[in-house]
Amino acid sequence: MKVCIYGAGAIGGQVGAMLARSGVDLSLVARGPHLAAMQVDGLTLITDEERFTVRPACTDQPARLGPQDYVIVALKAHSVPGIVDAMQPLLGPETAVVTAVNGVPWWYFHKLGGAHEGQQLTSVDPGGRQWRGIGPQRAIGCVVWQAAEIVEPGVVRMTYGDRMPVGEPDGSRSDRVQALSKALLAAGMKSPAKKDIRSEIWMKLWGNLSFNPMSLLTHATLERLAGDPDTSATIRAMMVEAQQVATALGVRFPIDVDRRIDGAKAVGAHRTSMLQDLELGRPVELDALTGSVIELGRIVDVATPTIELVYGLARQRAREAGCYPEPATD
Repeated sequence: MKVCIYGAGAIGGQVGAMLARSGVDLSLVARGPHLAAMQVDGLTLITDEERFTVRPACTDQPARLGPQDYVIVALKAHSVPGIVDAMQPLLGPETAVVTAVNGVPWWYFHKLGGAHEGQQLTSVDPGGRQWRGIGPQRAIGCVVWQAAEIVEPGVVRMTYGDRMPVGEPDGSRSDRVQALSKALLAAGMKSPAKKDIRSEIWMKLWGNLSFNPMSLLTHATLERLAGDPDTSATIRAMMVEAQQVATALGVRFPIDVDRRIDGAKAVGAHRTSMLQDLELGRPVELDALTGSVIELGRIVDVATPTIELVYGLARQRAREAGCYPEPATD
């Protein structure tokens, strides 16, 4: 099995290190000092239990790697349209592309059935670049629940979590998704092949669409946001609106809003990835996490006034900080 991780940063590096150690024929696409360090000294993963180093092929030129069985895209959502052309040499006739990306995936309406079958989302795939250049038939869904960080170039620390479920857009237990699940499980990740990957996507999105932009506006941790009556009321309203959108799309939630908020609170003094990106001056994932839910709401005719209010404020805050990547128009 040939696997390429496109975007071998924190999460991509963590997954890559575990796959490489398990014997998968792995390659990594990365850039900058992190890439340079991995090319010289290998990729090191640190967990609570161990520290180990692997030496997969590492490059910033995908054309050197050739066609893969699986390409796992582990970039921020707004970065993916810009690398579609560069990843073409990795795509053979049977290559599957695994979207290990936060937010609503660009292929959401592929094989969903119903009135919106095949509809494309401009908030996450402006100009349809991924739909055309990758092809929805290649897509395998994936939800990344774990967290990791690059502590120095070439060294990744896994901070918590080990869940990474995968699933076909049509819900089938295809040979390719079962083989992927088996490889990830063998590497040490909890990666079952889910029949309904969209419900899993919504469970994570439920928190991301609300806590992330609220943290950007307030600079508060999950614990503070969930525990404060003012911010928790806004977060709850956003989640209720999102649940109405998801329900209109056929999604069913296994827990209620308050349990989801309590779960975020239990994580403790964690700063969201969006807040960390803002503080570091990096582009934030507002469109994939929050703008996409507004777009879905309009598609199914469900109002999202609280989400729209917070999204508008957060987008302006990110613009002022130079951290909002304006969507491409073609």
